[in-house]
Amino acid sequence: MEFKVKFLEKINRTPSVASFRFRSGEVIRFVPGQFVGVRFDEKNRANRQLNKYLSFSSSPTEPYIEVTKRLSESEFSQRMLRLKPGDEVLFDGPLGKCVFNEADAKIGFLIGGIGITPVISIIQYITEKRLPTDAVLLYSNRIYEEIAFKAELDAWQKKARALRLIYTLTDYPDPDAVCRFGRIDKQLVGRQIADISERRFFIYGPPPMVEAMKALCRDAGCKEDMIMAENFVGY
Repeated sequence: MEFKVKFLEKINRTPSVASFRFRSGEVIRFVPGQFVGVRFDEKNRANRQLNKYLSFSSSPTEPYIEVTKRLSESEFSQRMLRLKPGDEVLFDGPLGKCVFNEADAKIGFLIGGIGITPVISIIQYITEKRLPTDAVLLYSNRIYEEIAFKAELDAWQKKARALRLIYTLTDYPDPDAVCRFGRIDKQLVGRQIADISERRFFIYGPPPMVEAMKALCRDAGCKEDMIMAENFVGY
């Protein structure tokens, strides 16, 4: 389904990541974890420079639609940055099957960097709906300043007793010891998630990272049919 949205505002999440909020004239029904096509070139849908897929980083319970992107010098990023309040953009979607199901009592996320965007939609939905879902997020970034949505995640953790957050940094240790130092590996997963075989795991990100986390899940004892993954291609 294609629909027009109006740009509302940009929210800086980190020095290199920003969220963009839009409002639609119609109700857009999507499931937490889905994504949408953003079409700046409406005539040539195959234009990969100006047409990209971005995950929803807002809950379906919100009155706005939000997508989040790591910014670069690309044509697409620059078009996003030039948006002014009231500008119209064509969206195509919602798309994607790597989504949250309220029937899952226990879930886990193995996430790095910008892969956090669909996770935000899921966790915000769980929190706002006051669902009893037991969720564990392992979230890795290079440096502390690049942890997108940390303030929001910390606030949701206080509201949702069944939400647990584990932050890791790969480039420099955190002097305040809020974050663990090192990558997400089998040892960390094993120490932090004792009931691996009981959880459905979500993995989002670039193909190499997704494949590595899927292999880690299998090696750590997660059932194959409990692994859900979405590749961010051409992001």
